[in-house]
Parts: sequence; structure tokens; C-alpha cells
Amino acid sequence: MNVLDRLRLDGKRALVTGGSRGLGRAIALALAEAGADLVLVGRTPESLANTAAEIAARGKQALSLVADVSLPDECRRVCQQALESGPIDILVNNAGGRRVSIPLEKMPLETWKQLIDLNLTSAVLCTQILGPPMLERRWGRIINIASINSFVVGRKIHGRHYETAKAALVQFTRAVAADWAPFGVTVNAICPGGFWTEANERWAREHPEVIETFRQQIPMGELGQPEDLGPLAVYLASDASRYMTGAALVIDGGYTLW
Repeated sequence: MNVLDRLRLDGKRALVTGGSRGLGRAIALALAEAGADLVLVGRTPESLANTAAEIAARGKQALSLVADVSLPDECRRVCQQALESGPIDILVNNAGGRRVSIPLEKMPLETWKQLIDLNLTSAVLCTQILGPPMLERRWGRIINIASINSFVVGRKIHGRHYETAKAALVQFTRAVAADWAPFGVTVNAICPGGFWTEANERWAREHPEVIETFRQQIPMGELGQPEDLGPLAVYLASDASRYMTGAALVIDGGYTLW
């Protein structure tokens, strides 16, 4: 088997939360191009349908499931629904986001809890439910989309719920990777820097100073494009990454170098 064959995902089925837009969409399309069928989970039927159509145009199947995984009951429901539709070989816990910029001292506890559920608890629940069948089959790939804010604090922005959740997600990745390595299930994290997603485009409109400050700190001089993330996700989802687990891979144009 040559090196490119090891990157193929033919016969595999991947679930991507937040899979209809932004980084999730780019990851889903990349996995489809590598040969995987997809289960897309998102809140908006229209965007799910659009991404599913793009996957179908690549010759692969896509099941769209509407759910808000920041709500634990909905997260559990959609995971069970996905399992009933067929096996899940690859799980990409992508759903997340900062969403608000509220100083910590002014943030209501309920808001804090909701955002922790979005960025951390959803990944925990999906892993709890979709991981055990992988352990039984002795093959699986779990990819958690963390952030460079797992390691560094965002400038000119408030709340710190995001930094807290993403740092916890990296350590969750490492801990589960250690537990599940003997069973052929790898668990890795991708830590993106700034990418031109819809969320960051909104931040650029509403808080341009945040995005401009961020851009000035990137050695490459620009934010990444969502499709820049796809090849890394394919690698982590494939047999090419067989011997990698518990890693937190930074992709940020050099932002965290200084």
C-alpha cells in the first residue's frame, strides 16, 4: 500500500458536528473527497442540505441530522439517531464557538454553562455515545476541534469561557487517547488559529479591532481559509495516522510562535 492509499477513507462513515458551515463544512467535504460517507449534524436545515448536496456531487452519501448539540438532551438524541442509521467510524467534534464577548465579572452563570456545553460537553457526550462501538470494532478515529486558545489567551476579547473549554478539550483528548489506545481508537485534537469562517467574518464586521489585532500577529500575514484544514483532518481520520494519538496539532499561520 503506497502512502496516498493510506489516506483513503473508502468504506468509512464519518459524523461531523457543526458540519454544514465553516470549518465543519470544509472538513466534511475533505473527508468525502477521501472516500468517506458523511453524517452531518447542524442547527440549520438549509445549510445542511447545501453541504449534503456538495457531498453528493462528490459521489458520496450524506445524512443530515438537525440538532443543537449545545443542548445535552439533543446531543444524546442525535448521536443515537446516527448510530441507528449505521456505524460511525470517524467522529469529528467540531461544533463550538466563542459567540459572545462579555467580561467574566459580568457574565451570567447560565451563559457560562451554555457555552461550556457547546464547546466541551457536546464533545464529551458524542465521544461517550459514539466511541464504544469503535472500541468493540477495535478501530476508530476521534478528532476534536480545539483552538490555539487552548494555549494562549485571545486579545481584546472577553469572557474566557472559550479558553477554558478549549483547554479542557485538549486534556480530554489526551486522557481518552491514553485509555483507548489499546483498542485501536485514536483521539487527536486540531487547534486552529484564525480562519475566515462565517463566525469570524461576523466578528470582523462587529469587532474589526479584534480581527485586525489578530491578523497583525500572524507571521504569514493572513487568516487561513477553511479548506486549509481539510487535509489535516483527512490525515487524522485515516490509517496514515495509525501511530498518532493524544496529539494537539496547531494550524495557525505561525500565530503562536511569538
